[in-house]
Amino acid sequence: MTHRLSARPLRSCKSVVRTKRVKEARDDAKKEIADYKAAKEDEYTKFEAEHSKGNKQAEDEANKEADKQIKQITEVGRSKQDAVVRELLAAVFDVNTVAPAAA
Repeated sequence: MTHRLSARPLRSCKSVVRTKRVKEARDDAKKEIADYKAAKEDEYTKFEAEHSKGNKQAEDEANKEADKQIKQITEVGRSKQDAVVRELLAAVFDVNTVAPAAA
């Protein structure tokens, strides 16, 4: 009987140690996961910063090109405005009647 009683505290001690090890392993795993997540987030922000700069430069370049083309179209429109208005008015007011062709 004394043998059984002396074995119980030993078993409970082993289970306490085992439980403690499991908790420590879980805490270590959580810490490793948090570290890995932080490293990947840093990597992503660096990647995003690198590639957004290229997009920003391309966007600025495209905007400059669009502004140049808009200015060019505006200048051409101003220089030919009188002729266009004259031709439009002539087309509206000078009616040339043409008989329809026999089908």
